Amino acid sequence: MVVEVEFAPGGVGAPHTHPHVQATYVREGTFDFVVSGEPITITDGDSIVVPSNELHGCESATGGTLIDVFTPAREDFLPRG
Repeated sequence: MVVEVEFAPGGVGAPHTHPHVQATYVREGTFDFVVSGEPITITDGDSIVVPSNELHGCESATGGTLIDVFTPAREDFLPRG
């Protein structure tokens, strides 16, 4: 599953876990991530991988866009109907 996520300046992705492996690519902006207690800053063109069930979150002072890839698909992101 591929998801585009936009952040306003000062936007926060609260710390959370999920059973999915997540790969994140920065389309634009600068993001300060914390993955399993380790800080990492990524910017335009950078990417990271978040292993399954690892605590992670991010903040973006600049705002920007992330492209997140999840495996398996995040059922909680799919429309119900």
